[in-house]
Amino acid sequence: MSNIQSIMHENRVFNPSADFVKQANVSGMDSYRAMCDSANKDYAGFWANLARETLLWHKPFTKTLDESKAPFYKWFEDGELNVSYNCLDKHLATQPEKTAIIFEADDGKVTRVNYRELHGRVCQFANGLKSRGIKKGDRVIIYMPMSVEAVIAMQACARIGAIHSVVFGGFSSKSLHERITDAQAVAVITADGQFRGGKAMALKPAVDEALTMGGCEAVHSVIVYRRTGAEVQWNEQNNVWWHDLFNAQSTHCEPEWVGAEHPLFILYTSGSTGKPKGVQHSTGGYLLGAMVSMKWVFDYKPTDIFWCTADVGWITGHSYVTYGPLAMGATQLIFEGVPTYPDAGRFWKMIQDHKITTFYTAPTAIRSLIKLGGDLPKQYDLSSLRLLGTVGEPINPEAWMWYYTVVGQSRCPIVDTWWQTETGCHMIAPLPGAMPIKPGTCTLPLPGIIATIVNEAGDEVNDQHGGFLVIKKPFPSQIRTIWGDPERYKKGYFPEEMRGAYLAGDSAHRDEDGYFWIMGRIDDVLNVSGHRLGTMEIESALVSNPLVAEAAIVGKPHEIKGESVVAFVVLKGARPADAAAAKKLAEELRNWVGKEIGPIAKPDEIRFGENLPKTRSGKIMRRLLRAIAKGEEITQDVSTLENPAILEQLKEVIR
Repeated sequence: MSNIQSIMHENRVFNPSADFVKQANVSGMDSYRAMCDSANKDYAGFWANLARETLLWHKPFTKTLDESKAPFYKWFEDGELNVSYNCLDKHLATQPEKTAIIFEADDGKVTRVNYRELHGRVCQFANGLKSRGIKKGDRVIIYMPMSVEAVIAMQACARIGAIHSVVFGGFSSKSLHERITDAQAVAVITADGQFRGGKAMALKPAVDEALTMGGCEAVHSVIVYRRTGAEVQWNEQNNVWWHDLFNAQSTHCEPEWVGAEHPLFILYTSGSTGKPKGVQHSTGGYLLGAMVSMKWVFDYKPTDIFWCTADVGWITGHSYVTYGPLAMGATQLIFEGVPTYPDAGRFWKMIQDHKITTFYTAPTAIRSLIKLGGDLPKQYDLSSLRLLGTVGEPINPEAWMWYYTVVGQSRCPIVDTWWQTETGCHMIAPLPGAMPIKPGTCTLPLPGIIATIVNEAGDEVNDQHGGFLVIKKPFPSQIRTIWGDPERYKKGYFPEEMRGAYLAGDSAHRDEDGYFWIMGRIDDVLNVSGHRLGTMEIESALVSNPLVAEAAIVGKPHEIKGESVVAFVVLKGARPADAAAAKKLAEELRNWVGKEIGPIAKPDEIRFGENLPKTRSGKIMRRLLRAIAKGEEITQDVSTLENPAILEQLKEVIR
C-alpha cells in the first residue's frame, strides 16, 4: 500500500470570501489550528467541554473517556440524557412556532410542521409504542418512505429508549428478514407503500413476506402508516394502523432518561462477508458528533433552510436529517421523490421555492443532474444558497467545478465530507470559513479527530504516498460494536497491526498541504450511487439461484454511479447457446439479485464463463476480473492460472 501513487493532480485552490469568513462559526485557519491544538493538549478535556456546552444532560457525567476495555471505548458513561429531549423539548420555550420540517411530497404538495407540532406528534407515537408493550432496550425495525412520519418513528423510539434499526425502503424482503432476525426486533414500523417518480410502490408486502421466513417470532407488532391507500394484506393478530394507534394518545410523553452509552440505533451496512453487519451507535457521543459537525462543517445559522437529500435508511439521513438539524433547532426540507421527476429541474426548483441555504447531496446525484441538464440550474433563482456539500464517495474534480460554478455561482464553498456509517458524523471535511478548498479533496480532519495514513504494518507513510486511512484516537461518535458480534468488530476495525488505531477501510494519500485525498476501498466493497454494497452479498445472491454454480463480482468505474456492478457467472449447466439466450438469462439473474437484495445491487453487466480465473490453489484472481471488466489489456503474469484460456471467454459482455 505504501507504494501506491496518486494519479490525480489538482492545483486549483478556492479561498472562502472575506464575507463568509467574517460570519463563520470557525473563522480562519488560526481558529481551526487553535481548536486542534486544544484537542492535542488535553484530548479528553476538549471533548468533555464540548459535551457539556452542546448537550442537555439529565444527569451530568463525571467520566469522559474509559479506555480500559479498548477497543470497546465508553464516553460520558455515567451521564444520562435523552436524544428526543435534546432535539425537541429544548426548543419549546424558545422557538415553538419555528418550522422544523418542510415536507415536499413526490407530487409537489408541501406540508410544514413546527417544533411544537413535531414534539406533540413524537409524543403521541411514543405513547402508542408504549401501549404496544415496546420498552427501553427493545429493537424496532423502521421500513418507511422518506417522510415526516419516518422521522417521528425514529424520534419516538429514542424518546422511550427503544433501539431503532432503519431499513432502506428499496431493500427486498430477504434483506429485511436478515435485519429483523439479527436484531431480534419486537416490532416493525412500515407503510402501505411510497411514491417515487409519480408511481406508487408497495412496502408492506415485503414485511409480510419477511415475517413468513422464520426466526421472526419476537415480532408482536406491525404498525402501518397509510401513505398510498393501496390495499394491503391484514393480520388482525399483530397489524395495527398508524392512525388508530396515534390518534388515541396524549401529546405528552415523559422522555426515558438513558445512559450516554445506551444504544440509540443499529444500522446495518454491507461487509465483505455475506452477512450484513449491525453498526451500533451510542446515545451521547453520537449526538455530540452530529451537532458539532452541523456547527463546524455546515456552519449552521438559525436563519438557514437546510436540505440533506439522503434517505433516512442511510447514516447520512440519521445524522443530517433526523438528529443533527433538529438538535440544532434548524428548519429543514425533507423530500419524498426523485431528482428527475417530473423533470430534471426538480432539485433546482425546490431550492428556489424553499429558499434553501445549505444543500447536501451525493456526487452520484450531481453527475446525473449534469448529464440530464447541465445548464438547467441557470433557469432557476439559486441566490439563497450559501453553502454546498457532498457525501457518499469522493467527487471527481470536474463534477466539483460544475457544482461550484453553475449551482453555487462561484460564491458558495463546497464541503466535501469524508465519513462512514461507523463514524457517525464527519471526520475529514473543510470548515468552510477556515480553510482554502481544492476540487476533489475532503481537506483536513475536524478538530479532535486524529487521522493519518499508514502501511500494512501500521507505520505512517510519507505525504503523497498511498496507504490505509486510520484514526489514531477514539472519538465520541464512533461505532461501539457490531450488534451481536464483538469479535467481528475488533478484527474488522481494530486489527492488531494497526496498533489501536481505527481502520477505516479506505485508501488515501495526503498532498503537500496535508490535505487528504480518498483513493477508494481497500476491501471488496463497491460504492454504487453512494451506497456501499458488499461483493460477497451479491455473489451469495447469484449463487442462491438454482442455475448458478459460482459467481464473482467486481466494480468498474461509472461516470454517474461511481462504480457499476460487473458479474462473472459460471452456470451449473452449459453456457447459453447464443446471444439472445444469454441476454434473456442475464436479465433473469439481474431480477433475481433485485429480489434477493434490492434493485440497487442488480449487476449492470453479466458475463458467462465455463469457469473463473483461478490459481491452482483455487483462489479467484479478482485483479484479472477487474482488468477484464474495465476493458484493459491484461499485462499481469498469468502463469499461475489453472485455466488461462478462460480469460478470452469472459470478455464477452451481456448487458
